[in-house]
Amino acid sequence: MPVRVCFVCLGNICRSPTAEAAMRQLIDAADLAAAIEIDSAGTGAWHVGEPPDRRARAAGKLRGLDVRGQARKVVVEDFDRFDYIVAMDRSNRTDLQQLAPSETAHDRIALLRSYDPASHTDAEVPDPYYGGDDGFERVIDICEAGCRGLLEHIRKRHEL
Repeated sequence: MPVRVCFVCLGNICRSPTAEAAMRQLIDAADLAAAIEIDSAGTGAWHVGEPPDRRARAAGKLRGLDVRGQARKVVVEDFDRFDYIVAMDRSNRTDLQQLAPSETAHDRIALLRSYDPASHTDAEVPDPYYGGDDGFERVIDICEAGCRGLLEHIRKRHEL
């Protein structure tokens, strides 16, 4: 059974699909696509059905990341489906904690940057939505670092 990871931001059009793309690239490079499944979702429903923000896709393309997907809202069933629920910021983490149906589900929630040894455990991935293009590039850097740490954690914990 594969390890399952869901990245979560507010609208599922900027940060979480970028983290998903960064993780997908790392998983593919490590030849672990059969062992680790990834997805992303948002705590809000404003963009359900939409593709990722064009700026996120463009920044990803410049960096060799395929930022793709269709926005969806996180649902309570995701806590049964995923082993890791990875929030982009503290507000999303709080929303997820309130949605978690059990203590076990609650324990699956973490901030992405908590897996980056260069970040403090409560650091957030900033939301680039209302800023310029450089914000999307910074989000890629942050997501790549967090995903490298997350992948290392998963490999050790699940002996992959």
